[in-house]
Amino acid sequence: MTFDRSIKIAPSILAADFANFGAECTAVEAQGADWIHVDVMDGHFVPNITFGPSTCAAIRPHIKGVMDVHLMIAPVDPYIQAFADAGADVLTAHVEAGPHIHRTLQAIRGAGMKAGVALNPGTPAAAVEELIGMVDLICVMTVNPGFGGQKFIDMTAKIQALRAMIGDRPVHIEIDGGVDPTTAPLVAKAGADVLVAGSAVFRGGSVDNPGPYGENIRSIRAAAEGVRT
Repeated sequence: MTFDRSIKIAPSILAADFANFGAECTAVEAQGADWIHVDVMDGHFVPNITFGPSTCAAIRPHIKGVMDVHLMIAPVDPYIQAFADAGADVLTAHVEAGPHIHRTLQAIRGAGMKAGVALNPGTPAAAVEELIGMVDLICVMTVNPGFGGQKFIDMTAKIQALRAMIGDRPVHIEIDGGVDPTTAPLVAKAGADVLVAGSAVFRGGSVDNPGPYGENIRSIRAAAEGVRT
């Protein structure tokens, strides 16, 4: 991975065909996806269960670019090496998931991955101020984590605060939740560069008809890039 602040679209496979993940990853990358986002949920930290390291290992051969794994689980530390072994490029843990997020981020980097930290809507930007020097990505949740397809929660002020906090450091700001062509400009203008989108990307398409994936990605990207100065 090389760092840049260009807009990157990261389709969430939470909205893909669960019976066809490998082909879905291949199709959405061919249609212009920059990263593939994997939402891992445990039914404990969030009220839903999705998938784990074995799923990541299974889809890794089908992903040419970045596999961006978002852990909505607690605890995190016992599973870090398993996700590294599964081929995750970025591993993101929630600041709310445990009492020792600093140690968790150290362990993620120690396992050879880029380290991300996520903030729930109710958690202020200040919660990661002491972590800026050891993260590669900050994920701002614009929905309450646990389910796809939720309504966007405006976190513009938080994104702006994080962008100012980051300064010139090579840290991505990722947005997860309710991203579509309407909301993408709001977060991009505030300073975000990685946009996670699930239903807004996969809506209307399929492995056999992937064209709509590309149309959706281009629409979100154009909307976000249109507010960049």
